[in-house]
Amino acid sequence: MKPVEELRYLILAVQREGNRILAAQLRPLGLTPSQAEVLRVLHDHQPLTLSALGHLLVCETTASPSRLVDRLVSQGLVQRATDPDDRRYVTLTLTSEGRGLERRVADAEDHLYGLLERLVAGEPLDETVHLLRKVADEFPAGQALAHRRESSPPRPA
Repeated sequence: MKPVEELRYLILAVQREGNRILAAQLRPLGLTPSQAEVLRVLHDHQPLTLSALGHLLVCETTASPSRLVDRLVSQGLVQRATDPDDRRYVTLTLTSEGRGLERRVADAEDHLYGLLERLVAGEPLDETVHLLRKVADEFPAGQALAHRRESSPPRPA
């Protein structure tokens, strides 16, 4: 197997296992990993238009995640409101229930991050992140993550 082929499959394997672990943590909350990502992004960047939200999501390949948001609105976790500055736009924010659930999502993510930190303890994580970022930044999902890095408040350790 060529090293670049192995890199592809290693990324896929780690992504699948990480998603499986996160999905198991989110299941009691009644959320999918994609829904959880919307809550976390809204927490960090609200209010957002649907289009702006789409540009910050890694889980969606379209710039308009309307079905995903519709589900969260119907669950009472996200609120749509007419933008006060431009009535043509609708902004999205978390409801009080959405804010409470987002904190539980952050705890579920922290469980996964703790596992990853234990697995890579003592390894050159900064170099690995740099390599993966270099590759990911060439694709829409990586660009969405780059937009989030540029505008995110620092997250407490």
